[in-house]
Amino acid sequence: MAKTFVVPQAAVAEFQRGFDQIRSENDVPTSFPPEVVAAAASAAKMPFTDGHVDRTELAFVTLDPATSTDLDQAFVIERGAGDDLVLRYAIADVPWFVTPGSALDIEAWNRGVTTYLPDGRAGLYPPTLSEAAVSLLPDGPRPAVVFIVRVGSDGAVVLDGVERAVIRSRAKLAYETATAADLPADFDELAARITAAEDRRGASRVEAPEQEVEPDGSGGYRIAFRPRLHNEDSNAAMSLATNLAVADLLFAHHTGLFRVMAEPDERSVRRLRFTAKALGLSWPDNVELGPFQRTLDANAPKQAAFLMAVRRAGGGADYAPFVDGVVPWHSAMAATYCHATAPLRRLADRYVVEAALAVANGAPVPDHVQAAFARLPEVMDKAESRSSRVERAVIDLVESVALKGREGQTFDAVVTDVDDRGARIQLADPAVVARVSAHHVEPGDAFPVRLVSADPAKRTVTFERIG
Repeated sequence: MAKTFVVPQAAVAEFQRGFDQIRSENDVPTSFPPEVVAAAASAAKMPFTDGHVDRTELAFVTLDPATSTDLDQAFVIERGAGDDLVLRYAIADVPWFVTPGSALDIEAWNRGVTTYLPDGRAGLYPPTLSEAAVSLLPDGPRPAVVFIVRVGSDGAVVLDGVERAVIRSRAKLAYETATAADLPADFDELAARITAAEDRRGASRVEAPEQEVEPDGSGGYRIAFRPRLHNEDSNAAMSLATNLAVADLLFAHHTGLFRVMAEPDERSVRRLRFTAKALGLSWPDNVELGPFQRTLDANAPKQAAFLMAVRRAGGGADYAPFVDGVVPWHSAMAATYCHATAPLRRLADRYVVEAALAVANGAPVPDHVQAAFARLPEVMDKAESRSSRVERAVIDLVESVALKGREGQTFDAVVTDVDDRGARIQLADPAVVARVSAHHVEPGDAFPVRLVSADPAKRTVTFERIG
């Protein structure tokens, strides 16, 4: 993919103004109200030994980006009966600390999700909880909701139980540095089973590299396309297995909140076949879109460009509560699916966790959880839209600052998409995605472009095609 481009340290002040402007434009909170901070401090002292089974003997570990401190998940993998693997997936017990209708609860509903910027994040909950008392850090016992997921040799998943437990993480592992010796013996085997089951379902869950902005370690920022790491994909398989098992449980009991996404329509699939041809990708006529996607390498530039085109063609995912007679379906997963594994970062997950805990233990789903399922789709859509706008604005800002002063220079570009607004291009170096007015081009076409302008105040860059 494109090389990392480091933004000069001299632009730090310009960045800070830009980040502050993005927060203001998108109503991103910069702090928590005093009453919420006080409520978090009080909640952090809440005892949990009486309501949780002691599972501190199990060797849980976490696996996240190296800098993460809001750790939602920890895991243990064991051998079960026959060829089964048993995944114990511990999720931060946010519901234990947040009382319905409390100041913490109300503020979380106002925020919806944790919103990330390069110079800090607007958390769903105050750091006293999200980065300390509730986070599954390896500095002491923590309360958790443990999902016990049985994974068969064919990758089929069954939820065998859900319990409140006290756990102790043995290690905070990082995607970038964790080795096979650090991880459970069957870590890769479990991921391979889940992936094989996806292949059989015809799922198309393939993650493309993300354009991201990060501190450069010397006061400035850099922008790059970050490739997916093997450990990251294997970790995602555990989360997927848990979410699928939870979704099946809740759907069978006529409750829950699900993620749904429509299939690309016939016209979109035809357009995608032309895109694949233009990119030089061999897509056999007798192979459906989902299976074809799963053959692609998300770290190969042209294949990544195709995956981005698929993502835009299918539209985004939405939240939907259980409706009698309707099977909630997520086309990328080719399954009924929900979000339960990131309650420190997504409001909706807290309620799915509560529902699963109740149903798995033969208890009725609490009234406040059922009521939340009806309200959450609108709240989450608004929160996720804001988060996406912020993410795109940050990238636009860094691109414009990075390119300021380079007007008139030429860059190699490849077309990743074409629509009625022109061609979307990806520069070979630096890692910039932009638009250019270009006629008679197709995805995969490569040509040089000249930078016409870069305006950090407006967060815009303008290119023109050469030749």
